[in-house]
Amino acid sequence: MSFDIIAILITITAIFSFLNVRYFKLPSTIGVLAIALIFSALVIVAGKAGVPSADIAAAGFLRHIDFNRVLLHGLLAYLLFAGGLNLKIPQLSDQKGAIALLSTLGVAISTLVVAGGTWLVLGLVGMPIPPVAALLFGALISPTDPIAVLAILRTLAIPSGIQAQIGGESIFNDGVGAVVFMVLLQIATSPVHVGALEAVKLLATEAVGGIVFGLAAGLLTYWLLVQVDNYKVEILLTLGLASGGYALADRIGVSAPIAIVVAGLLIGNEGREKAMSDETRSHLDVFWEVVDEILNAILFLLIGAELLLVPLNSGYGIAALVAVPLVLIARLVSVATVVLILSPFRKFEHGTIAVLTWSGLRGGISVALALSVPYLAYRNSIIAMTYAVVIFSIIVQGLTIRSVILRTIPSLQLASEPTATSP
Repeated sequence: MSFDIIAILITITAIFSFLNVRYFKLPSTIGVLAIALIFSALVIVAGKAGVPSADIAAAGFLRHIDFNRVLLHGLLAYLLFAGGLNLKIPQLSDQKGAIALLSTLGVAISTLVVAGGTWLVLGLVGMPIPPVAALLFGALISPTDPIAVLAILRTLAIPSGIQAQIGGESIFNDGVGAVVFMVLLQIATSPVHVGALEAVKLLATEAVGGIVFGLAAGLLTYWLLVQVDNYKVEILLTLGLASGGYALADRIGVSAPIAIVVAGLLIGNEGREKAMSDETRSHLDVFWEVVDEILNAILFLLIGAELLLVPLNSGYGIAALVAVPLVLIARLVSVATVVLILSPFRKFEHGTIAVLTWSGLRGGISVALALSVPYLAYRNSIIAMTYAVVIFSIIVQGLTIRSVILRTIPSLQLASEPTATSP
């Protein structure tokens, strides 16, 4: 992006953040998204009302921003690293079975349920899409978004077990979902038949390769951190790990999201405890908190602004209305299946299924993947459905998850109401 575009985005984000803190008083990411949606809707109405070029100019500006590239090859590196940095391995280890199954089997079940339901219902309402298109939508919408989920989790004080399941699942399943999506996209667009064996090999290479690469990059950075005691240099090393590690993983063909999460986990646990002084830990936490807050705000601004590029007509509206309940049903089925499988071996908190289902937020990653679909006949349907699910999950589920938790777990004492400055 050019400097002018970056300057405009940061300025608008700052203004919207101020408006949210001053007037809306919502959690910052949701507030920025809500204001951006209102602004986009007003621009669309102004264009329809005959205001010269109002919607055309705004849409033209957005087309200069490659959302897919900005997120998947830019913001995501830092946001995922910041997320991994703040997750505690002991808590994740206690929930490793649930996290592993939710991130793999759960994503697979949800993908199939969404795909089957989408293909069937859209066919019945006269908007048929091919099975591979339904599978693409299922794959990109099934993983919960770590950026959206972790931003909401920080405003709540829920049982550590459920919090670890939600956060751990979201931080890993987006990488799994992205890999599944890319395999399906290759099948959908490749002139050469891609067999099941090739697809499985590609999936394994990306996922396992991402884990191995993340460990190697994290260990190298850990070794460098041990050698110095200068918080400025150490913060720069973590910044280099997030940037260079993500870029290199992407270049060599392994899952960059999985790699950078693994690296973030290693530095956030072993590195924080054994390679950093108290001063460095303090500065590191503040630095990555600010980076996370700023980039989250910019990302949610872009999600809201993308409304200007979403195809709007009655047909796509029907598809969007179908998608929202269907994705919720698929999430419920996948979560309930995993809990049912693990119930004989471990005890779950009361209300786990309801909380995990409603906290399965979708966000920018799903939008970015939808926009990466080539210009095929069913592309606009996928974009409209994805956008509807993302907006519903962030606005409706994000603002009500606290109430759902309180109703589901009546004995739970949550933290005080989140303020407008909460991420």
